[in-house]
Amino acid sequence: MNPYEKLDAWVDAHFDEQVAFLQELVRVPTDTPPGNNAPHAERTAQLLEAFGLPAEKHPVPADAVQACGMASITNLIVRRRYGEGRTVALNAHGDVVPPGEGWTHDPYGGEIEGGKLYGRAAAVSKCDFTTFTFAVRALEALGAALKGGVELHFTYDEEFGGELGPGWLLKNGLTKPDLMIAAGFSYEVVTAHNGCLQMEVTVHGKMAHAAIPDTGVDALQGAVKILNALYGQNTLYRQVTSKVPGIRHPYLNIGLIEGGTNTNVVPGKVTFKLDRRMIPEENPVEVEAAVRRVIEEAAAQQPGIRVEVRRMLLAKSLKPLPGNQPLVAAIQQHGRELFGRDIPAMGTPLYTDVRLYGEAGVPGVIYGAGPRTVLESNAKRADEHIVLDDLRRATKVVARTLYDLLA
Repeated sequence: MNPYEKLDAWVDAHFDEQVAFLQELVRVPTDTPPGNNAPHAERTAQLLEAFGLPAEKHPVPADAVQACGMASITNLIVRRRYGEGRTVALNAHGDVVPPGEGWTHDPYGGEIEGGKLYGRAAAVSKCDFTTFTFAVRALEALGAALKGGVELHFTYDEEFGGELGPGWLLKNGLTKPDLMIAAGFSYEVVTAHNGCLQMEVTVHGKMAHAAIPDTGVDALQGAVKILNALYGQNTLYRQVTSKVPGIRHPYLNIGLIEGGTNTNVVPGKVTFKLDRRMIPEENPVEVEAAVRRVIEEAAAQQPGIRVEVRRMLLAKSLKPLPGNQPLVAAIQQHGRELFGRDIPAMGTPLYTDVRLYGEAGVPGVIYGAGPRTVLESNAKRADEHIVLDDLRRATKVVARTLYDLLA
């Protein structure tokens, strides 16, 4: 057998063990919020130790974690050094949104049915804890002479932006890889993604009794004026198109609204949170300034209204960096052979913490064990799942790619 066939055979022989590993990871909740993620890191480290892959534990200081609205974070690094040469980092995040309603399977059960494993984070992205771990184990079992090294980065702050996940590891000098692969989906290799601006807007009026509304200033009416102005921008955004395949145009969403005191009271304060997705061609500073201008101009049309605008998140887009081509070429070649179809290199309208590696100058791509689309996996919805055959084949693709890069 050639090296690729040997890698494939090892993955096949240990696939039941890999599935059991994923089940164990799914069974430890990492709902964010509340973001008590250190227990999952502890359990992951125990499992990795049993595979002969000791993990460094890097707890993020409690004050920094709590300031970001979470309870605990411990990031993990597994370092495997084979000789002189480049280091390839493999990153997946363990934090995930709460399960929500509508499940027909236990969201923390890791149940298997119809060739699929169900559970919150089964597809995004605890599955790739196992993809990357077992790809490294297969590579080392090959016994080939290797150069360079591999690092597994298992982090816990993707849902809140990544600054305390990969961002914290990079900023504190705990890692400086030459290339990186981050958790993704099996049917495409992603080289670019959108940026994201999230803002909290508080509209202040003046409370009054509903029987004498003219003595107050209705904050809700002011908020409606602002919301209509913001939604009007979505029509204009469609005229701004991206040249990156897989990414279309910018868009804006209002995801949360709170306000008022009671049914018989003119609301004195209304707060809403917005999410503005930015295509790679946009300048984040200019985007934020434009959104603030729309809000301020709409508020000025409502006498007595005052607004406060607070930036919650500014996540820059991921752009292809020179040097990522060996990753793209290897994944496309092996993906074509193992999945029987071309694996396009493209962008995605999502935003991820992978951008932080790009900002640190590390060329990378997004590739892993997920399905053809986010929608198909039920990611962030009820009955999230991973197709086990996708998991098996993606693990082989990553193992072969590591061999190409390091052998």
